[in-house]
Amino acid sequence: MIRLKGGTSLWVGGALVVTAIAVAIAAPLIAPTDPVLDANLMNAEIPPGLEYIFGTDAQGRDIFSRIVYGARISLTVGIASQTLNSLIGVSLGLTAGYWGGWWDDIVSGLTNLMLAIPSLIFALAIMAILGPGLVSLVTALGLTSWSYSCRLARAQVLSLKSQGYVQAARILGYGDLRIMFTQLLPNILGPLIVIATLGMGAAILAEAALSFLGLGIRPPFPSWGSMLSEARDQINTVPWLSVFPGLAIFFTVLGLNLLGDGLRDVLDPQATARRS
Repeated sequence: MIRLKGGTSLWVGGALVVTAIAVAIAAPLIAPTDPVLDANLMNAEIPPGLEYIFGTDAQGRDIFSRIVYGARISLTVGIASQTLNSLIGVSLGLTAGYWGGWWDDIVSGLTNLMLAIPSLIFALAIMAILGPGLVSLVTALGLTSWSYSCRLARAQVLSLKSQGYVQAARILGYGDLRIMFTQLLPNILGPLIVIATLGMGAAILAEAALSFLGLGIRPPFPSWGSMLSEARDQINTVPWLSVFPGLAIFFTVLGLNLLGDGLRDVLDPQATARRS
């Protein structure tokens, strides 16, 4: 039997992530009702059934519709914040590893400082200053977790900058920035893609935690974390209010983690050599 490249993790994780993205994109077509405006107290707290497959909340809003639209917010936060993390971390790590010297000392010290502070605590402090909202949430999460990609990029550049093709580029007159972004960066993208994929899952969990605490996306706008926050006082009496948002978070983060694990196997040269 021919083994699929990347193994089960890549394909299962990819399927879960693609499903989440497809649901977010097609939310207006999938959701039967408006997640905010279609509230009817006459339909409050109806358990899951044929009419409402995930039940309704205390305002009579369809839980399924809110979860579908909530996918847009959670994935937006995950992708946007991790993009900001990667831009900051890769830029600092790339330049610190290549130039070294005092700049490397500053970046390494700042990275160690960021690693010493729990990212969620730092994000809480930023959100307390900026206030709740999508832009504030992306900014807070994007400024707190770049240290991992920075350290990885720096380590990769330190191991590659003495390679022959880099020396040849210098002889040909390439400038430092051109060498970093055309010779070094393409050769370290594999591990960076993996850590970015894993970071998206962490960002979605952080968004859920901040929204649960009331510092992220605030009701009535649907966010998986804010839905959990609304349901926390009714977890025993109306369990479906928290079960379905929790499952959405679980399967999305699981898919991202499995996808990252599968990409690591595909992009890791040593793993590829072992398979062959």
